[in-house]
Amino acid sequence: MAQEWNPPPATPTETVPNYLIPAILSAICCFPLGIISIIFAAQVNGKVKAGDLPGAMDASKKAKLFSYIFLGIGAVCWILYIIGMVLGVSMSIFGNH
Repeated sequence: MAQEWNPPPATPTETVPNYLIPAILSAICCFPLGIISIIFAAQVNGKVKAGDLPGAMDASKKAKLFSYIFLGIGAVCWILYIIGMVLGVSMSIFGNH
């Protein structure tokens, strides 16, 4: 009796994204807070390998949530900083004569 070859099932790491790149970008934009998203992103693959898929999904959702929140906060802060610098330079150039 010949045994059929079945391809191995897809690995769970393919189905649980870790959002590490957005987490790193959020740490660059919003340094102290962005580390939280890196911590959750780093937990995903370890939990998948341990067989804790619900924990991996939870860590993945938190990594995504915190990454996008801190990217938004960082972007707003950088935009306000740039506007403040432009206004400060323009006031020094065109301001009091």
